[in-house]
Amino acid sequence: MKYEDIKKSLKNKTVGIAGCGGLGSNCAVALARTGIGKLIIADFDIIEESNLNRQYYFYDQIGQPKATALKTNIERINPETIVESHLIMLDANNIPSVFKDCDVIVEAFDKTETKEMIMKVVSHKMPEKYLIMGIGMAGWGANNLFTDKHFDKLIICGDGVNEIRDDNPPLAPRVGIVANMQANVVLEILLGKNNNQIS
Repeated sequence: MKYEDIKKSLKNKTVGIAGCGGLGSNCAVALARTGIGKLIIADFDIIEESNLNRQYYFYDQIGQPKATALKTNIERINPETIVESHLIMLDANNIPSVFKDCDVIVEAFDKTETKEMIMKVVSHKMPEKYLIMGIGMAGWGANNLFTDKHFDKLIICGDGVNEIRDDNPPLAPRVGIVANMQANVVLEILLGKNNNQIS
C-alpha cells in the first residue's frame, strides 16, 4: 500500500487518546504523521518542566494545558488531522460520551487504578471499541521485553513488568517505544496486516 493510499484509508478514521502525557502525546503525534483523519484527545493536566523528558511538548509550553498544547503541536505537524481536545479529567461517567465516535481508543494514563478504570468502562459500556493500553515502560534498556498481547478487542503494549516508581522513572526512549507500539497497533486495526512484512 502506497503512502497516499494509507492517508486516504485513514482520512475518515477517528482515534481517541485518553491522556496527553508521555504515551498520549507521542502516540497522537505518530498517528498524525501517518495521516489519521481525526484525533479526540482528553487530559486535565498542565505541562510541567519535568514532563519534557518524555512528553511531546516544548519549554515555552510549560504552564499550558496538555490537551491545548498537544492540539497546537499536531496542527503544526499535520494541519489535515482534525483535533478535538477536551480539558477534563476522564472518569467512568464521561469516557463513553467523549470517545463514542472513535474507531479505536488509546489508553495513556499514568496510574494503575486509572488504567483499570478505563479497561472496565470500555469492556462493559463500549464493548464494540478497541482499547490499546500501555503497561510496563519505566527505566531504560531491555528492548527485547517489549511485546503486544491481544485479548480480542483489548491489546496491551509494553513489557508488562517495569511499572513506574520513584526509583524506576519513565524516560523518553522506553515511553516512546510503547507509544509508537500503540500507534502501530492502531494502524494494524484500521489498515489490516501489512502483507509486505516478512513474518
